[in-house]
Amino acid sequence: MAVGYVLINVKPGSELEVYDAIKALGMVEDATLLFGDYDLLVKMAADSMSSIAAAVVENIRSISGVIDTKTLAGAEL
Repeated sequence: MAVGYVLINVKPGSELEVYDAIKALGMVEDATLLFGDYDLLVKMAADSMSSIAAAVVENIRSISGVIDTKTLAGAEL
């Protein structure tokens, strides 16, 4: 099981709409609105990091209001 964390910046004023759209995605385990350098933190889980990366590119980046994403891979020790 792969876990990824996605830091997201959104267009000002679209935080709740983007949050709701992201929460509806299948791989999303948790999403949190933030104050600071990023607007949202999203935890995703899938069989592989490549599946998470594909979901970020195909699903999250296509949501209206998303400006930028940064994906972090969870480490398996």
